[in-house]
Amino acid sequence: MKILLVFDFDNTIIDDNSDTWIVQCAPEKKLPIELRDSYEKGFWTEFMGRVFKYLGDEGVREDEMKRAVTSMPFTLGMVELLNFIRKNKDKFDCIIISDSNSVFIDWVLEATGFHDVFDKVFTNPAAFDSNGHLTVENYHAHSCSRCPKNLCKNVVLVEFIDKQSQQGVNYTRIVYIGDGGNDVCPVTFLKKSDVAMPRKGYTLQKTLSRMSQNLEPMESSVVVWSSGVEIISHLQFLIKE
Repeated sequence: MKILLVFDFDNTIIDDNSDTWIVQCAPEKKLPIELRDSYEKGFWTEFMGRVFKYLGDEGVREDEMKRAVTSMPFTLGMVELLNFIRKNKDKFDCIIISDSNSVFIDWVLEATGFHDVFDKVFTNPAAFDSNGHLTVENYHAHSCSRCPKNLCKNVVLVEFIDKQSQQGVNYTRIVYIGDGGNDVCPVTFLKKSDVAMPRKGYTLQKTLSRMSQNLEPMESSVVVWSSGVEIISHLQFLIKE
């Protein structure tokens, strides 16, 4: 029986947001105002599609984007954490659920040699088209009112766990490591034995602390982290239990 580790990507594994980081490839490292203003809440993926088209139209090529994305720093202690998980893969399964895109995540995992740590990556599918433009699609459609329309991380997590259990794989507990507003939904569905690990000072942690002040029920335990090394300590404690 393994523990399932669920990771967010932006501002969790890497210490920035890959979608905003890529803007440094634009002329003068910024987007035109009308493009910036075209974002509608809940429609981030469509917005990024327009950003990628703009970059392509401006002559930004794949190798340039790849150089930018792979230069993003890892969050403090994250390299140590991923190496720790690799050494203990007999105890952990490990997935990413991210609102980034498959191209960016692939580039980072490939450049850093961490592909083997993750059993599965769930994110918005992306690819370069024949014009050399990066195109991105919604991961799925869902009916959750709390989440952006392209991705409900809870739906993804529940589907994954159901699928695993049909194949005879059950987990002793889930440890969810994230930072953002779209991590709130899956975290509130965690059970008593599970652990929510929000990054200190980020939206997920602030939301969970507000919920606990309002006495909104949450079953799982909450362990706040600033560095991947703190996550290692907690995982070591869970393995010993």
